[in-house]
Amino acid sequence: MIELQIDGSVATITLNRPPANAFSPEGLVQLRDTLVELNANAAVRALVITGKGPKFFSAGADLNKFADGDKGNAIDMIRAFGNAFEALAETRLVTIAAINGYAMGGGLECALATDIRIAEEHAQMALPEAGVGLLPGGTGTQTLPWLVGEGWAKRMILTGERVDAATALRIGLVEEVVPTGGALAKATEIAQRVSKQSPDSVLACKQLIHAARNGVPRHAALAQERELFVDLFNGPNQREGVNAFLEKRAPSWK
Repeated sequence: MIELQIDGSVATITLNRPPANAFSPEGLVQLRDTLVELNANAAVRALVITGKGPKFFSAGADLNKFADGDKGNAIDMIRAFGNAFEALAETRLVTIAAINGYAMGGGLECALATDIRIAEEHAQMALPEAGVGLLPGGTGTQTLPWLVGEGWAKRMILTGERVDAATALRIGLVEEVVPTGGALAKATEIAQRVSKQSPDSVLACKQLIHAARNGVPRHAALAQERELFVDLFNGPNQREGVNAFLEKRAPSWK
């Protein structure tokens, strides 16, 4: 299900499970394992995730896995979702979703776990799990309110409301809308910018932004912000970055 391509500092994962790129337990394990592999590869700085084909980013879970009502299957599946999408959210990489079509249920939760979301103008997004007797168990109930606020999160989760790309942009669910067929190129363009940033700085900043999301008290987060600022002086990249700027040249990061 997972196709991986690495080009310089940018890795691209393509979800490829026709006809709708739905997630299977095996595909989720493969996604998690791929993230672990990429996280250990210092040459890779950013990750783009997209779907195969012009219609689906991902339709989410394969509902055939839940048709018999077996709780054992439910436990295995929801653990696989949690492990994969938590690994995606917590990776040191800057992650960008190129939403090339329908992102439904677990497909949208995959995009929610990334740092930045680019949607094509025909994309549709929803968390419709309650309509089939389930709930968004791949971090959706926790991540969506952080991005769009409680009101829109409740509209989407409690009523199953589907949003188009324009609405997603307006409510903060995605950062940019591009013409059909353009999400991957735009996401890759953004990903390539990451190599111009200090890897130490990017990692520290991502940790601090997530501290705000995770409810760390403001005074504690501000103290951590100052601490991590000083910690940057322990490595060579702080000096390299400042001196490269003063010398009007591109930095060479370690």
